[in-house]
Amino acid sequence: MAHELVLTRLLDAPAEKLYRLWTDPGRYAEWFCPKPWTVIRADCDIRPGGRSHITMQGPNGEVVENPGQYLEVVPNRKLVFTDAFTGDWVAKDGAPFMVAILTFEPEGSPEHGKTRYTATCHHWNEADRKKHEEMGFREGWGIAADQLEALAKTI
Repeated sequence: MAHELVLTRLLDAPAEKLYRLWTDPGRYAEWFCPKPWTVIRADCDIRPGGRSHITMQGPNGEVVENPGQYLEVVPNRKLVFTDAFTGDWVAKDGAPFMVAILTFEPEGSPEHGKTRYTATCHHWNEADRKKHEEMGFREGWGIAADQLEALAKTI
């Protein structure tokens, strides 16, 4: 599909645990961004139309606000969210950047608990896709996936 970036990994953790961490904003600081960045606030209403607002802080005090809205929620299998809205279908100020689709597909035998984790970001145009790639999409989302996997092994 045009204007998309995709990260796919086979994670050594059950889909249910990975999904649980994606839907527990109290755990975001442990895995959501590559260190030394961290999440200093996460407010998530996990339902279609529900609000998501994640505030990240960088090592030099930089603060990045990430308001958004969930579009689709399939427990333990799929999350779809966008920055085009800020919750309950209220359009955000400024141009939207992307729609993200996360899928959690169990793979292999249940006792081994592996998951095919795919993060797909659809951008509104090629310039936004390129900007996201230059911001370090593959590296950043990859590190976050590694941190997510490691944390899932502890719960």
